[in-house]
Amino acid sequence: MKSSPLVALWRGSKLPRHTGLLVCVASALCACTVGPDFQRPVAPSPSQWATPANAAASQVVTTDMSERWWEVFDDPVLSALTRRAVADNLDLKLAGSRLQQSRAARQVITSAQYPNTAATGSYGRKRNSGEGLNDPSGHNGDSAFNLWDAGFSAAWELDVWGRVRREAEAADANLEVARDDRRGVLLAVLAETAHDYLQLRGVQSTRAVTEQNLDVARHSLKLTQLRLADGVATDLDVAEAAAQVAAIEARLPTLQQRQAQLINALSLLMGQPPQALQAELAADAPVPQAPRQVAIGLPSQLAERRPDIRQAEARLYAATASIGVAKGDFYPRITLSGNLGSQAMQLSDFGSWGSRAFGIGPQFNLPLFDGGRLRGMLQLREAQQQEAAVAYQQTVLKAWHEIDDQLSAYNASQLRRDSLAEAVRQNQIALRTAQQQYVEGVVDFVTVLTVQGALLATQEQLVESATGVSLAMVGLYKALGGGWESVYPAGATNNPA
Repeated sequence: MKSSPLVALWRGSKLPRHTGLLVCVASALCACTVGPDFQRPVAPSPSQWATPANAAASQVVTTDMSERWWEVFDDPVLSALTRRAVADNLDLKLAGSRLQQSRAARQVITSAQYPNTAATGSYGRKRNSGEGLNDPSGHNGDSAFNLWDAGFSAAWELDVWGRVRREAEAADANLEVARDDRRGVLLAVLAETAHDYLQLRGVQSTRAVTEQNLDVARHSLKLTQLRLADGVATDLDVAEAAAQVAAIEARLPTLQQRQAQLINALSLLMGQPPQALQAELAADAPVPQAPRQVAIGLPSQLAERRPDIRQAEARLYAATASIGVAKGDFYPRITLSGNLGSQAMQLSDFGSWGSRAFGIGPQFNLPLFDGGRLRGMLQLREAQQQEAAVAYQQTVLKAWHEIDDQLSAYNASQLRRDSLAEAVRQNQIALRTAQQQYVEGVVDFVTVLTVQGALLATQEQLVESATGVSLAMVGLYKALGGGWESVYPAGATNNPA
């Protein structure tokens, strides 16, 4: 039977037989790994998305969700802002820095799997005590001597119980936590950019509606002034018309302030100073509307896509591996170490055959009494794993609640928008009729003002509702966890689980 290379090396060496036997036994045990193996949790999911009883015009479909979901709005400005936010957002850069730190920490931890080697060298002018250590010079401490020393050392901890491998597993899982943290930040930046942009367009549309109603109110004021000059209207009619004009004008400064705030919010997302996007976004534009069908994929795809679920799973993986690390601390640590070098008192003798020195052999460390520290650490790790398991279940449950709420909000906002659109149409008819009847003297001017106020209110609500439909769709895509796949760096999406 042919001997293994390890046995042949042992037989050919001058090491004691029990030392070589220990090495062979330890190497054979390296396949052992203490602690529980990670089992990927199964995320519970419904078989299909919830269907509202009173469905609106735009509904969700189970076709694959577009990774660049913001492009369904077909708005070039929004797409350009999204690209700039991904490139320049400071929160995203901070998350990227944390990811780099996690990679470096993983490298530090996993380095324990490999031998540690070092080259050493020294020179010293020494003199020993005649009453203490022996003087190599033979003068009993009466004279000094030179000592040249150089060599090579190596040490390797045999991972007999798999403790180091469990540490590497935990490091890989913690790296995945940092990756998913960056994905979560990226998802939040994408959603916030779309949210602020849609609100900005909604404010601009509201201001446009207010300015249109202001023109109507000013026309009514001129009409009452003319009728007053003809002796048909009264001073009360003129005062009420002027008050209506002033009340509508008072709405504009607030809308302008809100527009400036939203432009500043977008500038901050782009990593730009205040008002940096003023010239680019100050021009009015309509609110981008949702498509007739919204593709959101299958419910079973949620666990693979939402960064917080992936992050909770990676934390559970790290906590499970940490139990193995804690259990491995109960067992002996066996280390193989050796050194080879040269030592001489004369430089001419340094490196000669007679100056050679070496040492090789195993070392072990077995904990005997620690006051319960190791047992307490194991109990801590097991409790942390239980917490991570519960946190995973809670994260998945919250995700389903959030999606269900967003689906309901998307449908309800559409129904509200459609009803308000009909209310605006009827109020426009009522205003035209009231104005005509006022000219004919059938109704008083209070009726005209009342109808005009109702029209302005419903028009503002309609703009707000139309904006809310688009915002609800953004919230739905955020709840689904989409958007990071297409812009996240390639090669950084591997899941250790």
